[in-house]
Amino acid sequence: MIIRILGDRQYQVPEKDLAEIERLDQAMTSALDTGDDAAFSAALTDLIAKVRSSCDPLPDDDGRTSDMVVPHEGASLQEVRDMLDAGV
Repeated sequence: MIIRILGDRQYQVPEKDLAEIERLDQAMTSALDTGDDAAFSAALTDLIAKVRSSCDPLPDDDGRTSDMVVPHEGASLQEVRDMLDAGV
């Protein structure tokens, strides 16, 4: 799986970390769905930290498509809702 963090880069996720990445993504999505700003912020921070600490950064010229796109660090719940509404 390849993850892109907006404003950062793409990362290759090792197989052993997929379940944890998916769990954190689900926590972020659930917080987004319920409008829980604090839970969203915490889940986004945890997800980005996990990706950066355990995934391999890909070269900037790697043309592969991302399987998952993660909002930029510090993105607010409303910013992400606006991006989703705009189809970004």
